[in-house]
Amino acid sequence: MSEQVLVLGGGIIGLSCAFEALRGGASVTVIEPGYFGGQASGAAAGMLAPFTENPEQPDAFFRLCLDSLNAYAAWASDIEAVSGIDVELQRSGSLTVALHEADLLPLQSRMAWQQPFGARAELVQGGRLSELEPLLVREALAAVYCPAEQHVYAPKLVEALEKACRRLGARMVDHAGEIKVQHLTGGTGGIRIETSQAGTYNGDRLIVCAGAWACHYAEAFGMPMPIHPIRGQICAYEVPYGEVRHMVFSSQAYWVGKKNGTLVCGASEDVAGYDTSVTDKGISRLKRWGPRVLPFLHDQEPNHTWAGLRPATRDGWPLIGQLQEQPEVIIAAGHYRNGILLSPITGQVVGDLLAGRAPATPIEPFTPARFAAAMGRRRA
Repeated sequence: MSEQVLVLGGGIIGLSCAFEALRGGASVTVIEPGYFGGQASGAAAGMLAPFTENPEQPDAFFRLCLDSLNAYAAWASDIEAVSGIDVELQRSGSLTVALHEADLLPLQSRMAWQQPFGARAELVQGGRLSELEPLLVREALAAVYCPAEQHVYAPKLVEALEKACRRLGARMVDHAGEIKVQHLTGGTGGIRIETSQAGTYNGDRLIVCAGAWACHYAEAFGMPMPIHPIRGQICAYEVPYGEVRHMVFSSQAYWVGKKNGTLVCGASEDVAGYDTSVTDKGISRLKRWGPRVLPFLHDQEPNHTWAGLRPATRDGWPLIGQLQEQPEVIIAAGHYRNGILLSPITGQVVGDLLAGRAPATPIEPFTPARFAAAMGRRRA
């Protein structure tokens, strides 16, 4: 009989872990309190930009992001083959724009250490910059062009993963309501999840992918899980696909063109608990910055605004790994702004752990126990 795996959370990380567990031969039940992809996943701009979004140093987190980028094309192709849905993986490359002299040195420093990792970046100016991105503001001094970076359409990716999991035989439970994890016994399993709206489920293994809600299960596991929600607000303009050719980054915002004829602009972040409402303050900053970088946006208003909750940890790195005293429980949560990017590598790591293999990608820096150790030192 195949192992019974329960996946708690139906966002991009939960669906990715379920997909790998199914491909490994497990029987999988995905339990989602609301609807699949309903928070950070569905709200994401879908950027796969580890070079641009990790500009400081080649630490363990950068390497995790880079490993995931390198795995993305094959992983997306597998999902498309099972689901029949195009996830719109676009190898657009990115431009990080310098509007002031003070912006240039950090960009040059970033290029220097990232080149050995496959960035293939170049500093472009003048006519070359205008050729790459004709609608960019003419006053831009330069930009770092990174051809390795890509993006996907997050809603399509979530849809494709959900359909792929169903086709591979997963039991998909959404709108489950309040969830309680009970009867965690050591070693061999015996996990029960009780829901307020969708019944009770038993399994041998549990994968916790509850995003910004993962902290609600800390008591059940007897360990701290300091994950908290950060509201990310995003807007989109009606812009024909291809007019903005690359992902464009400034110090204050980014712009990504999608095949459905929208230019996504994000993201304004704030701490608002679990409130997903859109605010004038959050969107107005994005609206102000648009014309500074892409002047054609001066007279345009967004045709869509939305917000999602990003699961942030205290140190900004995700929790990935088994619990030491409850190895039947695997945590995969706290991916903050990088859930879409880190989906392939997180799924692969979880698949390895389920199979009893050592993950090919080192995960020690992301151990869920690291905050417990830190709190113990402070008490001492």
